[in-house]
Amino acid sequence: MVATVLGVTNATKRFGGLVAVNNLSFEVRQNEVMGIIGPNGSGKTTMMNLISGALRLSEGSISLDGRFISSLKANQINQRGISRTFQLVRVLPGLSVTENCMAGMVFGHRRLWGDQARYEAGKLLERVGLSGQAAAAVGSLTYIDQKRLELARALASNPRVLLLDEWLAGLNPTELQEGIDLIRSLREEGITIILVEHVMDAIRSLCDRCIVMAAGAKIAEGSPDEVLSDPEVVKVYIGEDV
Repeated sequence: MVATVLGVTNATKRFGGLVAVNNLSFEVRQNEVMGIIGPNGSGKTTMMNLISGALRLSEGSISLDGRFISSLKANQINQRGISRTFQLVRVLPGLSVTENCMAGMVFGHRRLWGDQARYEAGKLLERVGLSGQAAAAVGSLTYIDQKRLELARALASNPRVLLLDEWLAGLNPTELQEGIDLIRSLREEGITIILVEHVMDAIRSLCDRCIVMAAGAKIAEGSPDEVLSDPEVVKVYIGEDV
């Protein structure tokens, strides 16, 4: 039986009178790609923020390898082995491409320093397609290359669980296929991935299972084909590309 890496139990997040995540439960198995999908405003990014520690739960719990992490700070959760990218790309503009990647090693799950960190950063930058821009200023990077850099920094901490929040959004068809291939290769290397995404070709290509959110609640769970043919899921996606 495949071990459960991440467990979310009755997760609830309130902002005043707004319930952004409502009593949500799911498990993510080792070396699985789990998709979280739903229309805009359904609570997907809030759920990612709860897992990563950017937000605190109002109720419920989240565990990693059976140990509760929902009371920990974001940096402590990162050190336990969860790293992420953001819906709006976040890089460190005052640092070079290599230094941005090295930052993930200094503060993350795997802590490296100095020449060793620089060497490992070079390998990661090559891994995500940035080998020729190691010394470049972050401000000179294109949008897709900033995304590549943010992914390299997330990988620099050697995570057990990688959270990708719409990492494939805004890519042209060639870039999209390269991104899908890259995510698939990360899974093949043993990383467990939670993927928030609107690109259904990516969901179908990459995900073992999906949960579907609407108004903060889970309305379906199963394989991509199962959830995308569910009448309730089709209903909430009316007017959207499924």
